[in-house]
Amino acid sequence: MMRKPTMKCSGVAGSMSFAVDGVVFMSSVKREEPSWPDVAGLQDVLGYKFNDISLLETAVKHSSYAHERQAGDSNERLEFLGDSVLGVVIARALFDAHPAWAEGELTLSLQNLVDQRSLANLARDLEIGPFLRLGRTELQSGGVTKPGILSDAVEAILGAMYLDGGLEPVEKCLRRVFAGALDENAPRFVRDPKTRFQEWVMADTGAFPTYVCVNDSGVDGDENRFTVEVRLGDEGWGQGTARNKRMAERIAAIIALERLDAREAAEATDATDVITEEPVT
Repeated sequence: MMRKPTMKCSGVAGSMSFAVDGVVFMSSVKREEPSWPDVAGLQDVLGYKFNDISLLETAVKHSSYAHERQAGDSNERLEFLGDSVLGVVIARALFDAHPAWAEGELTLSLQNLVDQRSLANLARDLEIGPFLRLGRTELQSGGVTKPGILSDAVEAILGAMYLDGGLEPVEKCLRRVFAGALDENAPRFVRDPKTRFQEWVMADTGAFPTYVCVNDSGVDGDENRFTVEVRLGDEGWGQGTARNKRMAERIAAIIALERLDAREAAEATDATDVITEEPVT
């Protein structure tokens, strides 16, 4: 009588193994490919039709996707360009909208409008996330919601718009999406950084940040500049310089928030690195 062979099966994502009488066989299981909406639909969101749609396609291509699929350039170079274009356009818009503002108020508002949190929120409002091409690891770790990835994508898209049509379409887009923020009064921008940083410190440590004037030569309001450092305990987190102490404190808070953003981005990268990237089959 012929013995009936014994079979044992096991599997992991992307492959399956089975054994017949101790002989192991491997079979490949085709994984479902991620799907993204047509990038052309992003043009309606931006209010601009590209002459060269490939620029927009590159702008939404994260480095993880480009590396994983060997899909040409990522959006990093466009991000570099877009960062500078964004700063110029918003600085000019603030300059035109607020002729009575001093340099410190303009600087503080500019930093608030173009920081990572602001740009990430803009990306969420415009629903840019679903258009971003990410590698599998980034997708699995929620990359479409990460502030760093979202803000970088906004800058890359602006860089693509600038290359495609010059400064005019970028100005029109930004003045439209930032219209309310540009027209509002200074107090929102002046007060917000210190409040935001204090909220984080309280939630993380239960303590309060302190602001120490490290250069107090002069009187508030004159041409001298005051430098204030925001500290957590004995550790300095950022310094701000302005013509009065209050504005210097607020600029210091923005620097501290930028440092916090960089730390959170580094922690997110470390968390991503522990996820093993599976080969595309």
